[in-house]
Amino acid sequence: MTPKILVVSDDEVLISRLGELLAEAGYEHDVAAAGEPGYDLMIVDRDLDGSLDMLLTLRRQAVTARALVLSSIGDEKDQEAALASGADGYLTKPFLPTTLIRKVRGLLRRHIDNAETIPFGQAQLDVRRYEVVLPKGKRISLSVREFDLLRTLVARPTVIYPKAELRTRVFGTEASESTVDTYVYYLRRKLGHGVVRSVYRLGYKAGAISV
Repeated sequence: MTPKILVVSDDEVLISRLGELLAEAGYEHDVAAAGEPGYDLMIVDRDLDGSLDMLLTLRRQAVTARALVLSSIGDEKDQEAALASGADGYLTKPFLPTTLIRKVRGLLRRHIDNAETIPFGQAQLDVRRYEVVLPKGKRISLSVREFDLLRTLVARPTVIYPKAELRTRVFGTEASESTVDTYVYYLRRKLGHGVVRSVYRLGYKAGAISV
């Protein structure tokens, strides 16, 4: 499932620029003049009136989405104020596109790393139990390695991972690349062939559950 990103701003130029950068990086997003629950990441324009008060209110309402504040102020005092209001990251405007996307990816990974459940299409990954929970409540148990492989793919669903990278991330450098193929087979056997997509000569990416 693609991460849900909300851009909180009323600056049309900034909204347009962020839309271009997020689309180029493979992310979809919504735009609003205030933060809302139900998102994985909020990109908050500090120049929006009441932006930090809005963020603080969301935190008091137990909204757990990561928040990246974009500010034209850029001094230490302003950064401290943003973090004290519940921001997870701070970036001074103007910013480099690569820096923005790096921060977005990092905050999305942190959001998933701390989550107890991770959405995957109509299903959920239960992090504590190493299980996939299907829409009608059926649970499918995975081994630790199977779960780690699926979780890695789901965390960045638009990314195509080379086998060598998956081997290093999930199994360690001592494992062979054939180990990745073996565990992809295990996942497909349990969750349907489409759960992991093969991309010719490039590697694997998250697919969709078909059981």
